[in-house]
Amino acid sequence: MKLKLKPRRPLRYHAPVLVCLAAIVILLLLPTGFEGALLYQEAERCSARVLEVDNSTIVDTGLVRSGEQRCTLELLDGAFAGEIVTGVNMLNGSLEQDKLFSPGDRARVVVSHAGGEITNVTMSDHDRLGWEALLAAAFALLLILFAGRTGVRALGAFAVTILCLWKLLVPCYLKGYNPIWVGLAVTLFLTVLIIGLVYGFDRRCASAVAGCFLGILVTCVLGMVFTDLFKLHGAVMSYSESLLYSGYAHLNLTQIFMASIFLGSSGAVIDLSVDITSAVYEVVEKRPDLGWREAARSGLNVGRAAMGTMTTTLLFAYSGGYIALLMVFMAQGTPVEHILNYKYVSAELIHTIVGSFGLVTVAPFTALCAGVFLAKRRAAQPVALPEQETP
Repeated sequence: MKLKLKPRRPLRYHAPVLVCLAAIVILLLLPTGFEGALLYQEAERCSARVLEVDNSTIVDTGLVRSGEQRCTLELLDGAFAGEIVTGVNMLNGSLEQDKLFSPGDRARVVVSHAGGEITNVTMSDHDRLGWEALLAAAFALLLILFAGRTGVRALGAFAVTILCLWKLLVPCYLKGYNPIWVGLAVTLFLTVLIIGLVYGFDRRCASAVAGCFLGILVTCVLGMVFTDLFKLHGAVMSYSESLLYSGYAHLNLTQIFMASIFLGSSGAVIDLSVDITSAVYEVVEKRPDLGWREAARSGLNVGRAAMGTMTTTLLFAYSGGYIALLMVFMAQGTPVEHILNYKYVSAELIHTIVGSFGLVTVAPFTALCAGVFLAKRRAAQPVALPEQETP
């Protein structure tokens, strides 16, 4: 009895892993250019344990609290580790931004110092890094246990995506580079690498990337057009106006908003393009004699079924963060036509509907590309006929 050895995967399947690892190392070492921001000079950020709290100067006015909370702290790390200091927690009367500490809490603090002596300790927020690390580790473990090597590849794609956004996209935006071109370049790189980690650098990867990026381009163009037609300014994004007043008045917030439209929908577009490509590949594997038109038609049928749920995926993703705003509109009896005219709602409509355009167009694009890339290769191979039984 002969054992059938599992065929070794070609280099093009493992090449994306090497590229991903190289990209992670390079991005980790790559400076953003903003490490020496003036805000952090002569100050040290560290963790502290809250020993005691003094709430005597807090003024309660209904739901709003103002004043300051004084906390006795033990610094846990940094140059002043082990020292007992008094920290100030300023309350601005905003439930969204204010926080209160209790004895035993861990806090992140900013220690201002001069000449080796502490001058002031300001409390930033609760220290959540430990729980965040635990949550990330649990997610990584579950993904690896469920998906095995594919899960490890998914984690690599997750890591390189975060690093690209933090080390490339955000610094380039702050330095004033064109947000549209930077966003498209980063999205294309991530699309190739993410899909390559799924398939390897083969024809399936090429067809999925081609269809996916065509859909992203449609989303980009429509986002630019309708942002102008809706007369929206990029300051509609949270905290963007504060950025202008922080010394970055030269930034084009409207173009950054336009870029956020196709960036926000690119994940769903990649997902749909991979689904359609995989379906066409399986059909062509079973029917090597299938022509590219029939293969593309099969991909379109899969795309029609998937689009029914993918469009609502974007709706849930974007509307979930605005539930409170919708509740305010309903509680105040705001007419629907007025709600739809508010710029915040219009901005979310652009994100949702224009993003859905990308999903609708990526289906035929990917189906066509998969039919051409995959069926053409298979059609050149001879079809194995069943062996005739000898009487």
